[in-house]
Amino acid sequence: MVFLQREASCAICALHSDDAELAAHEVWRDDLWLLRHHPQPAPLTGWCLLDARRHCAGPLDFAPEEAREWGVVVQRASLLVKQVTGCERVYAIAFGEGARHLHLHLIPRSGDDPRTTAWKIADLYRHVEAGKVAAASADCVNDWLQRARAMAPRLLNG
Repeated sequence: MVFLQREASCAICALHSDDAELAAHEVWRDDLWLLRHHPQPAPLTGWCLLDARRHCAGPLDFAPEEAREWGVVVQRASLLVKQVTGCERVYAIAFGEGARHLHLHLIPRSGDDPRTTAWKIADLYRHVEAGKVAAASADCVNDWLQRARAMAPRLLNG
């Protein structure tokens, strides 16, 4: 079992301690990982983040157990996003500069939405953040969350 250390100055560690925020966005968790929907303003319905529960910057810092489980949890979380969203693909992107705590963006890619084509997704993110483009509606996100939470045990606890 990996010890779940926290970093006092880390925004993601703070989020993991915020019960109200997690109640609003958490999809699933286990001992190592936490899957959550992007908070409002969410660029797209189904845009999720897969976080390491322990404060670590990324795969270079994984404990052996995290390294063994990483591929499986990324695959299963991506499958959940795909099935609940109905998209064709799921992009997986992590930079680790805004918060140096591993949070992998799992982004639904739909062929009928040109805003989600390759790096255009970064433009969409910036435009939503700046208020130039409307975020996903709270009702759509809440509906997506209910469906994802219902499917998560079957897909992610395998």
